[in-house]
Amino acid sequence: MDDALEIVAQDETLASASAAGVVSPLALTRFGLVNGAITRNRANIGNVVSAEITYANTLDRIETIRADGKIEGADPSLAALTGKIDVRFADTTLLTQAINGEAFGLAFSYALPSGESLTLEAPRVFLPRPRGEIQGPQGVQVSFDWQASRQSNGEAMAIITLVNDVQSY
Repeated sequence: MDDALEIVAQDETLASASAAGVVSPLALTRFGLVNGAITRNRANIGNVVSAEITYANTLDRIETIRADGKIEGADPSLAALTGKIDVRFADTTLLTQAINGEAFGLAFSYALPSGESLTLEAPRVFLPRPRGEIQGPQGVQVSFDWQASRQSNGEAMAIITLVNDVQSY
C-alpha cells in the first residue's frame, strides 16, 4: 500500500501549543482485509484478486514570481476518484459493462464483528474495455482501471461512511 500525502500550502506558522487543547490519544481499531467486501450495484463481486483506490483533489499551484518566495495560491481543478480491480473470470458481467460503457455502483466496505464499519461508495463508475491475457492453466485474470464520475443529478461522486462509537471528532 502506498501511503502518500502531498500538500500544497501558502505558508506555515509553527505553534508552541496545540490549537485543539490537550489532545488525548484515540484507541485504534484496525480493519483487516478479511473484514472487507467489494460490491457492484450492492451485490458482491466474486473472484476479486486485488483492488486499489486513488482520490486526488488536484489543486493546481499558481507559481508566480514573488519577492517573498511564496506561491500565489492554488486553483481547485476537477477531483478524481479512480482505481483498479483485478478479477478472475467467473462470468462476463464486468466485461459486458465495460464494452457497453454502462455506469454502475461500486463500493468498498470493511466491517468488524464489534459493529464498526467503513464504506467508500462510488455510485457512478465506468470501466474501460480491458485487454485480457491468458497466461496458462490458472484461469483468466483481468484488470479493470475504473473511474468514478459525479452522478447525473449532480450529487457526489463518492460517499464515505464511518460507523464507530466516537460521538465527535
